[in-house]
Amino acid sequence: MSSIIIACESCGAKNRIPEKKQHLQPRCGKCQTDVSLLGRAVPVNLGDEDFQQFIKMTQIPVMVDFFAPTCGPCQALAPIITNCANRYLGKIVIAKVDTSMHPGTAVHYNIRGVPSLLFFKNKVVIDQLVGAPPELTLINKLDKLLQH
Repeated sequence: MSSIIIACESCGAKNRIPEKKQHLQPRCGKCQTDVSLLGRAVPVNLGDEDFQQFIKMTQIPVMVDFFAPTCGPCQALAPIITNCANRYLGKIVIAKVDTSMHPGTAVHYNIRGVPSLLFFKNKVVIDQLVGAPPELTLINKLDKLLQH
């Protein structure tokens, strides 16, 4: 499981925050103050073995980017996805699935091309985008997801 190492702004202690828990408002292990991930959040990497469980356990909306590392449009979309992970931290979980490593989840959700974005609310897919949208289009889609 990947983690982010963040120094506490209050006491300086280093905290290891699992990427799958960054949306849960982490606290410093030493002084218990909130740890700010602002500007340091990353998309959550999911695979065939943990995708369904993660979606079931997450209480806030989730956007999943199905991508392939050899896909040019996917690579162009990657920084936009990371920006969204920071912008919507604590409001929407931004996740990604590498379809070349985890084809089972892609097949389960009928992903036929990459990049494909699925939007989950209350553990159900409520919308989908195929292709690499401009950042403003994606932001509008995510804002709508929050209002639903």
